[in-house]
Amino acid sequence: MPATSPYADRLGAIPVERREVTVLGSRTAYWVYGSDDETAPTLIAVHGFRGEHHGLEPVVAYLPDVRVISPDLPGFGETAPVPGREHDLGLYSGWLSEFAEAVAPDAVILGHSFGSIVAAAAVAGGLQTPRLILINPIGAPALQGPKGVLTRLAVLYYALGARLPERLGTALLRNPLVVRIMSIAMAKTKDPALRRYIHDQHDTYFSRFADRDVLHDAFVTSVSHDVRAFAGVIDTPTLLIAAQRDDITPIEAERRLAMMFPEAQLVEIADVGHLIHYETPAEAAGAIRRFLRLPAVRGR
Repeated sequence: MPATSPYADRLGAIPVERREVTVLGSRTAYWVYGSDDETAPTLIAVHGFRGEHHGLEPVVAYLPDVRVISPDLPGFGETAPVPGREHDLGLYSGWLSEFAEAVAPDAVILGHSFGSIVAAAAVAGGLQTPRLILINPIGAPALQGPKGVLTRLAVLYYALGARLPERLGTALLRNPLVVRIMSIAMAKTKDPALRRYIHDQHDTYFSRFADRDVLHDAFVTSVSHDVRAFAGVIDTPTLLIAAQRDDITPIEAERRLAMMFPEAQLVEIADVGHLIHYETPAEAAGAIRRFLRLPAVRGR
């Protein structure tokens, strides 16, 4: 039985519509939350590795007056891979630039985790945006993080999944026990209901990748790049929302990352790790609202 979302009532009050657009010669599925009121601020939200658009919905729930456009990355969720292309950072950043130009030129760009690398690379490469928002930004090499040993095990896991016979390798990569272990490792909350919801989200959406080749490409990209490479050339105002207990990028590295941008502010959230979007979406949305100079929303 699916776990109850603590954000369901808020999210249910926001209109949502599924749409598609051709990007890089392939169909991209995306969802538009909120009205099409042209006076409302528009934000394009890019999800993290192995996720899809549902993962950022708790943050969307606290942005009822913002038009949020949330696509599935190529090869994940309902967006097919781009035929004949390696799914590396060049592809993902190029895809984001073309997607934004097609659906919402000059929208605010938001990226979470792996999406922070994609968003930063695209903006550094010329994607025009009035503001950039990075949640749980990857601000240091993943292999050097507090749990670098676990990351190295993940490297072996994804390499094995790519090299085994296809059926066996794909089964390993979609193994529910492995997905649950990943979920347990990332969750910091002690609230049992919220933990059930987080695990249910990962159980439901973490294996919705198109094939093992795309997944391996994206994983290699995620551990081979970080936002530092792009920070110095991004002159747009930038907001970093970082977790003080993040096991992928320690908060000290996030503080150093903020200093690398010409114009950036850092908001730190205590008692949460790499799942800000699930565990503390109200705090993240509050930081976004202040950054966009929007009035606070009432209640939790």
